[in-house]
Amino acid sequence: MELKGKKAAILVEDMFNELELYYPFYRLKEAGARVALVGSSAPHTYQGKSGLTATSELSAVDTILDDFDALIIPGGYAPDHMRRHQAMVDLVEKANRQNKTLAAICHAGWLLASARVCPGRRLTSFYAIKDDLIHAGADWVDEEVVVDRNLVTSRTPDDLPAFMRAVIQNMLKEK
Repeated sequence: MELKGKKAAILVEDMFNELELYYPFYRLKEAGARVALVGSSAPHTYQGKSGLTATSELSAVDTILDDFDALIIPGGYAPDHMRRHQAMVDLVEKANRQNKTLAAICHAGWLLASARVCPGRRLTSFYAIKDDLIHAGADWVDEEVVVDRNLVTSRTPDDLPAFMRAVIQNMLKEK
């Protein structure tokens, strides 16, 4: 229960990758953290890429980031939908500015780019969005997990074990 007393928000939108949402959700709970799903609206049930659903507990507009220690962005095509909602972009930008653990996997880099988190940051993602992140100012590398201060990034669901170890370690560094 190394994360007892910590809280994490996981962003959700239609077309989320189920593994990249549910693996962090349950791994954080297992570690003792309280976890909330945050969508563009709430309560709202979002459809994953493979048909599983997830229901948001909070809307991005109503989320008070000060209540959370970490913000996690799953991949799939959801990040492309997330960045169409300014409140979701603002949460990511604010989490970064406040040096909260900010974790993104797979296509989640799209939202990092929209929140202007990438300039000067070393990160990874699914290879198909490499150019997008480089154009957004990132130093992109092809590695299982990359930690650059508060930012934790990974490439694919195969990287989830390393990704979550890094997320938990980063959350433990916070006050």
